[in-house]
Amino acid sequence: MNTNRLHLAMLAVLIGSAAMVGCKKKEEPAPMPPVASEPAATAPAPMPAVAATASVTGVDLGNAVGADMRVAAPMGTFAPKDTIHAAVMTATSDPAASVAGKLGAKWTYLNADGSSMPVHEESKDLTFAGDGVTDFQISKPDGWPTGKYKVEITLDGNVVQTRDFEVK
Repeated sequence: MNTNRLHLAMLAVLIGSAAMVGCKKKEEPAPMPPVASEPAATAPAPMPAVAATASVTGVDLGNAVGADMRVAAPMGTFAPKDTIHAAVMTATSDPAASVAGKLGAKWTYLNADGSSMPVHEESKDLTFAGDGVTDFQISKPDGWPTGKYKVEITLDGNVVQTRDFEVK
């Protein structure tokens, strides 16, 4: 009977172990760490709007202009009774923008001693839009004195182009 007792004791231990396992609270799996969300793709910060600007792209001198205000035949020497035109080509940095500005022309006679004498000065308040041409002109019905001259073109008060010419 000793063997039976031993078997019974083992059977009791086995049943007790099974009962304990069966009654044991089921463990929840460890919670998964939160998935790191990728930062939302952000658009680069917009560049501050740059105001459109106007510039002088060229100056042609001549004694006649067409309907488009451009000089028909650029020249550097004029006759005393010529009307002298300065066709000033302009452009804006943004062709769709309108840019307010002041365009000017200062005409001077250059004396033999190197000094200069003002002939005529004029400015125009304009609204530039894309490419354009503005005409400045001088004339003297009784004729220009022969000699050397120059015209300075200004944009908003700053000299941006200079052209020398001669009357013969």
